[in-house]
Amino acid sequence: QVQLVESGGGLVQAGGSLRLSCVASGRLFSINTMGWYRQAPGKQRALVAAITRGSSTNYVDSVKGRFTISRDNAKNTVYLQMNSLKPDDTAVYYCHAEISRTAWSTYNDYWGQGTQVTVSS
Repeated sequence: QVQLVESGGGLVQAGGSLRLSCVASGRLFSINTMGWYRQAPGKQRALVAAITRGSSTNYVDSVKGRFTISRDNAKNTVYLQMNSLKPDDTAVYYCHAEISRTAWSTYNDYWGQGTQVTVSS
């Protein structure tokens, strides 16, 4: 089985920083795009940032200039450095990855269990 395990969430004051990590483990062959989504109470899950295997990145406008996504392909890990955090960033953050389990498999979507980020004003 393939698992995505996140870490790094927590409680921080407005203006502070947090770094999220997500490691993909298990039997896998290749990872395509990796990303971070978030879901605030009463809202739908939405993309925050994504990064391709070649390290092209994409951000939602509200986090541009404050968040940085990166990945370490050798470690099957994606990171999200979050600076200048705002109360509106409060949400459960989910790691996502497109993973093929064998050389002849298609890519499928995998999700982490989520990690809570709370920003106090």
